[in-house]
Parts: sequence; structure tokens; C-alpha cells
Amino acid sequence: MSTKLEVLEAEALKLPPADRSHLLGRLIASLDADPEVEAAWELEADRREAALESGSATEVSAQEAMQRLRSRLAR
Repeated sequence: MSTKLEVLEAEALKLPPADRSHLLGRLIASLDADPEVEAAWELEADRREAALESGSATEVSAQEAMQRLRSRLAR
């Protein structure tokens, strides 16, 4: 491991847990950055938003969504 990396790691470990978690999320996201995948997710988000706005889809609470998933997995 390089000295710079060791220093950075030591500094990161001094951060409060919430800040380390935020940093971890940003680092992981930077590894997954694929322009084609990001564009596909953007299109999907736009499609879902349009479906909600048009009324062809309806929102459900997180609790209801989890209940539905559990029900399907139990089959």
C-alpha cells in the first residue's frame, strides 16, 4: 500500500461513523459508474415518473411493497 493511501485510510478511519458511511457510499458509487447503466437508470426513472403522473401506476408504501414481496417469495 502506498504511503498516501495509508495516510488517507488513517484519516478516513478517524471520521465519525455517519461520515465514514457517506464516504463509503460515494466510493462504491464511483466504482459502479458506467455511463450506459446510468443512462438506462435515468430512462427508467423518467418512465416510472411518467407512469405515476399519468395515473397508469400508483404508489404504495414501503411497508406494503415489502408485504407484497414477502408474499411472492413465500409461494
